[in-house]
Amino acid sequence: MPLLEPDPDALRPAPDGRAPSSDRVPDHRAGGTPEPLRADLAAILGADKVLTKVSDLVRYASDASPYRFVPQVVVVAEDIDDVSAVLSYAHGRSREVVFRAAGTSLNGQAQGEDILVDVRKHWTGVEVIDGPKGAVRARIGPGTTVVRANATLARHGRVLGPDPASAIACTIGGVVANNASGMTAGTTRNSYRTVASLTFVLPSGTVVDTADPDADDELAHAEPALCAGLLEIKREIEADPELTARIRAKYEIKNTNGYRLDAFLDGATPVQILRGLMVGSEGTFGFISEVVFDTLPLDRRVTTALLFFPSLPAAAAAVPRFNEAGALAVELMDGNTLRASVSVQGVPADWARLPKDTAALLVEFRAPDEARQEAYEEAAARVLGDLSLVAPVASVTNEFTRDAKTIAGYWKARKAFVTAVGGSRPAGMTLITEDFAVPPSRLADACEALLELQTRHGFDAAVAGHAAHGNLHFLLAFDAGRPADVDRYAAFMDEFCRLTVERFDGSLKAEHATGRNIAPFLELEWGPRATELMWRTKRVIDPDGVLAPRIVLDRDPRAHLRGLKTIPKVEMIADPCIECGFCEPTCPSEDLTTTPRQRIVLRREMMRQQPGSPVEDGLVEAYGYDAVDTCAGDSTCKLACPVGIDTGALMKDFRHARHSPREEKAAALAARNFKAVEASARLAVAAADTLGARLGGGRGGRGGSGDRRGDRLLTAVTRAARKAVRPDLVPEWLPEIPGAAPARLPHTARVGASAVYYPACVNRIFASPGEVPLAQAVVAVSARAGKPVWIPDDVAGTCCATIWHSKGYEAGNRVMANRIVEAAWGWTAGGALPLVVDASSCTLGIAHEVVPYLTDDNRQLHKELTVVDSLVWAAEDLLPHLTVHRTIGSAVLHPTCSMHHLGDEPQLRAVAEACADEVVVPDDAGCCAFAGDRGMLHKELTESATHREAAEVTSRHFDAHLSANRLCEVGMQHATGREYGSVLQELERATRPTKP
Repeated sequence: MPLLEPDPDALRPAPDGRAPSSDRVPDHRAGGTPEPLRADLAAILGADKVLTKVSDLVRYASDASPYRFVPQVVVVAEDIDDVSAVLSYAHGRSREVVFRAAGTSLNGQAQGEDILVDVRKHWTGVEVIDGPKGAVRARIGPGTTVVRANATLARHGRVLGPDPASAIACTIGGVVANNASGMTAGTTRNSYRTVASLTFVLPSGTVVDTADPDADDELAHAEPALCAGLLEIKREIEADPELTARIRAKYEIKNTNGYRLDAFLDGATPVQILRGLMVGSEGTFGFISEVVFDTLPLDRRVTTALLFFPSLPAAAAAVPRFNEAGALAVELMDGNTLRASVSVQGVPADWARLPKDTAALLVEFRAPDEARQEAYEEAAARVLGDLSLVAPVASVTNEFTRDAKTIAGYWKARKAFVTAVGGSRPAGMTLITEDFAVPPSRLADACEALLELQTRHGFDAAVAGHAAHGNLHFLLAFDAGRPADVDRYAAFMDEFCRLTVERFDGSLKAEHATGRNIAPFLELEWGPRATELMWRTKRVIDPDGVLAPRIVLDRDPRAHLRGLKTIPKVEMIADPCIECGFCEPTCPSEDLTTTPRQRIVLRREMMRQQPGSPVEDGLVEAYGYDAVDTCAGDSTCKLACPVGIDTGALMKDFRHARHSPREEKAAALAARNFKAVEASARLAVAAADTLGARLGGGRGGRGGSGDRRGDRLLTAVTRAARKAVRPDLVPEWLPEIPGAAPARLPHTARVGASAVYYPACVNRIFASPGEVPLAQAVVAVSARAGKPVWIPDDVAGTCCATIWHSKGYEAGNRVMANRIVEAAWGWTAGGALPLVVDASSCTLGIAHEVVPYLTDDNRQLHKELTVVDSLVWAAEDLLPHLTVHRTIGSAVLHPTCSMHHLGDEPQLRAVAEACADEVVVPDDAGCCAFAGDRGMLHKELTESATHREAAEVTSRHFDAHLSANRLCEVGMQHATGREYGSVLQELERATRPTKP
């Protein structure tokens, strides 16, 4: 056992008299997956594909819905063979299977009580292909997010039809399986209308590619009973004119409740029928392994307005006017939604003071050219002239705009509906998101009826929706641990469903799919005849009921009340989480251990447990590595979360909680004596480089060969030290670690300086690649632009404090945070000059992260500082005054997570574009997770975080690989085998005058 192994009980929640929750995981589940299920699946698939710990089962038990079901086992399927093997096993042993991708479903579709199959991790990819008659199609893996698919399509001027608000996180497989549509899709751009072909695995294991010309013949040979059953149902429907007319009428408005019975009318053959039925089947008919979409033109000319009305019915009444004017999107938001959105960065703060009855319409026109855009704007102006709008707060303009930043802010507020409103709910409340559709002409009446119903049942009104399509969304918050609250929810649902069907002839689910909470009301909407045909269809395709039982179809009238999850209170920073999953695609550890949502889910389960229970023991034991150690602490989850939950900060708090007093004192001592620590680190790196060069015959300055004997020796020594001390304290040597930086910084003059240049400690310790060191490059290019910089003589011994902040060493963090602010204030003459920092993470640290740890006096000093990232300095202050003498052919960029926080990616691209003819940012670029030394403490984290980006980078040649943070460059070099350097060095080379 390592000498400094932390006490796992430091992560155990304090008892504080908490009582066990009724929905806690029972003690007998503490051992995880039971036998023989565990051994059987490990033997069939390999143990690495089978997750069996109780912590694994708990973290997969929640999705974005109000339900929670704990699986018996989780399988991480890699290919169709794995899926077929699981289905075959389930058939032979009467087991059940549920497929899960992003887990953003709002009705429990991604949860199962037996075998849960993760089909996200290994199922990504986008390929743009030619379609018939010049059409552009996209072949997409089911684990690919909508945002990722559209990033590739945008380069071709194309976009997918479905555009759900959860596009940042939801995956293509889930979008198709739920027929999710979104803001603009309506009934004409959704998956049912834009899917060209599917490849899927039936419950029997039969694989069907609907694009294969021989697909029907092969299916008839493999599944004769299935084919006959589908054709028989088709004949029955077509022989009933009344039923046929009813089916067609039901899909004139948005409808995802039940199975797509119109597939029997639209498809002529069993394969064509199945192609339609798979859309919206919610994983109950098979696994969709690949989707080919017909893509749509990406109209880039956008005009948008956010218009405010005195009431929800008044806003709804205006919707048909904008539809007639040609608006692509007309989105409705009520007062509660608008006020809650102030928690979203960029939303005007004065929205918090909007009157209760205020409502707004977000209206957008998209055009392919200027002439069409102007025509739309003229039509919109005519509509505006007839409306009675209100401007209750100063930020309201009620004007159409083309400004991209303003438009992005409007959409961010709208897309944050569920999470922003849900995040502001009282602590401990379960959140349910409902959606329904009515004929657009009845929208105003439906709004009034819904508001009255919510008020009468004691629920706060929170309504938004795709008003152009008669599609409304609303939220219900209640305490699932209180029977009276559950009864109140049940009474509301009974009355709401009758209202929607009987008064408005609407759809009980417009785009979120039936799931678990509308399954009991399916027959109310469709009637007994159509509902029985859905049950027959399920029996024809899945006669043994293997796939996703109780999803879509359930005869239990109280099925929607089963499995409702309680929301126990956790740490304040994480308590608003509604488990939406928006954070997950940004998380570096997503494919290795846990995601931000899962870290919170696990914490909540600890709080449900009886203190000291076997389940709590298992969760706490796993949490150290799975949650705390493998969190990069980059906090990009905060950027993705609409309510700004920073799970990275929470993990840093947990790291602090695990520190012994001795560790905290040592860290504070290192901060106080950092000048000596810095010098020692540079000497150690230099010594290691010299050793490597002598033993391996390699060049100094490193950057190179993993075959060097010196590297192997250093790796072996550090691995032994990690085992003896603690893996999370002792870094592992990596061959990519650079040599030592020059001991002396370039000489500069204070007199006449345009800025103070602060070389980050990482750049004072580690060498940069290339012939001109980074500090020298920054000094040279600044002088060349007529903006000379000054490097203070006493920068040694100072740091941005990120070293201590990222590890949770609070005392050391306070020491260094206050030291750097005091020093910077003096260097800059009280803020008279900007402080230019040459590492993006250090810029973020000095500009923002040090603030909570400053004394009151130093906070005042900090307010006077202007901290500028070197990218911004180069792009905005230097480039306009520089002459580029030479460029390279191509460069690939790695925008760091700190750049995302600072908003510096455009400046990175601008500087790179001055230096290279072609600049590429990989579509899968994300946090490298090197995170200072975390990539050396847990190199598997960086390898997992970067594998998709690395695949893009290594798929072709680039003349340069550029970033602006030394250890991120090291991390990317480790991931790709390509040498990364600073874009500032490339700028210096590009603008260096040609020698006569």
